[in-house]
Amino acid sequence: MTDDPPPPIALFRMASGFYVSRALYVAARLGIADLLARGPRSHDELAKVTSTHAPSLRRVLRLLVSVAVLTEEADGRFALTPIGACLQTNIAGSMHAAVLLFGGITDKAWGDLLYSVETGNPAFHHVFGMDSFSYMAQHPDEAANFDKAMSDFTRQIAIGVAANYDFSPFHTIVDVGGGEGTLLAGILAANPNLRGILFEQPHVAERAKEPIRTAGLAARCAVMTGDFFLAVPAGGDVYILKHVIHDWDDERATAILQNCRKVMGPTGKLLIVEGVYPLRIEPSDESRGAASNDVNMLVCTGGRQRSEPEFRSLLDGAGFRLTRIIPTPARVGVIESVCM
Repeated sequence: MTDDPPPPIALFRMASGFYVSRALYVAARLGIADLLARGPRSHDELAKVTSTHAPSLRRVLRLLVSVAVLTEEADGRFALTPIGACLQTNIAGSMHAAVLLFGGITDKAWGDLLYSVETGNPAFHHVFGMDSFSYMAQHPDEAANFDKAMSDFTRQIAIGVAANYDFSPFHTIVDVGGGEGTLLAGILAANPNLRGILFEQPHVAERAKEPIRTAGLAARCAVMTGDFFLAVPAGGDVYILKHVIHDWDDERATAILQNCRKVMGPTGKLLIVEGVYPLRIEPSDESRGAASNDVNMLVCTGGRQRSEPEFRSLLDGAGFRLTRIIPTPARVGVIESVCM
């Protein structure tokens, strides 16, 4: 006896999965979770605060009840579940910015997935008329939300990386393309004798200065700006790239790695922090995560997820030798390599 639905129903649920993702996006845009943080409220109350049509809002909220994001009380009021609580802003484990990102511009790009399959080119460029990095540079509000979403993800990754990789032999870590510095801050906090350099584009680096100062790390962490396709800062004995290489095709990824190789000493280490694509895809949460992210790179950047053999080949072409892959609870590996 199984609770699995019949195949046609299972396929229909997959095809209509966007019903839920769009409802989540609406709830995030309206700030529903923050409004429910202090307790249950009626749809009429919520509609008044959010300037929405109360009967229609109720229908969307009840859809979210059906997937355990909210509950509906006996008196008709709505309340948060542990899942729904993650839609709150400014809490540990918040997915609010991520829902806005994936339910907004990412969703629009995925709407033209067929274009990517037909051409091999990112649908994002086709939809928005520019690549995703240029788009972020021209849309500061979207860029700020993207950085927030990445920082929310990275906090968990930082804990996993700092706990599973030994940074004690190093003196200076250079975080190449490190966003707002969330990963670097986590590593520095766990390693008081380590100094850091955050390297980013100017508009991102400027936003990183305040979080680093607030974390009390300004004295140990320099912020430098530039273009990693041209050069990266010298002076580190370990270089780290988190979710950078998967944004690019092999040619451009190799260019970034070669620039790291140029400034590294003979005993330096390079750490790529990314998911590793399984050699075999099967019906599992791990496989789905890897395959989904791989297609997301196809759609949004033209990059890709890579398997261990593909990482070995890529690193070899840039003058590195892959030495080991350290798994972490955050579903990313620390892919360590040394100079050849």
